[in-house]
Amino acid sequence: MRKLLIGTTNPGKFEEYKKLLTDFGFKFEFVSPKDLNIEEPEETGKTFEENALLKAKYYYEQSKIPTLVDDGGFEIDALNGEPGIKSRRWLGRDASDEELIDEVYKRMESQENKKCRLNVFLALATPFGVMTSRADVEGVIADHPSDKRIQGYPYRSLMYFPNYGKYYCDLTEEEHEILNHRKHAIEKIKDIFKELENSK
Repeated sequence: MRKLLIGTTNPGKFEEYKKLLTDFGFKFEFVSPKDLNIEEPEETGKTFEENALLKAKYYYEQSKIPTLVDDGGFEIDALNGEPGIKSRRWLGRDASDEELIDEVYKRMESQENKKCRLNVFLALATPFGVMTSRADVEGVIADHPSDKRIQGYPYRSLMYFPNYGKYYCDLTEEEHEILNHRKHAIEKIKDIFKELENSK
């Protein structure tokens, strides 16, 4: 079975990609950087795309195994796209989910434009080159955060979908499947995964 390295140190994200690719019908042996004792690279890119490409090439060079990585973040129009590329590190690496949520509401106090989006940029490093794909999902900042928290995903507690009348964190599994930006990004390059799966 062909190995596929999912280049993330986030266990939740690793499991999500594993599930998504399995749901698409792909049969890979999934490995993580931790499994291979590969250190995380420095993210020095200025855009989601630059960071994704940097990480994909790094993990592929270190492992010689086809590698899927992503980079993405939460963008708020009224804050000129912040927190954006720094979504997890916006207030420093040690900031809690609660601190990130509080900071959004502090900065949004006098703002009328509530539009926001979650972006994802995928990079798939293979023996036949690096393929990329991007997708996003749009919503608005709710007037107050949900009481529900999904650890490691603070922005899902304040992103609201008016069409569904729900916070991101309250979506059913079926609704999440419809809106899942990572799934949409994989869909765009699924032929590459198929080719990879069948390659020697």
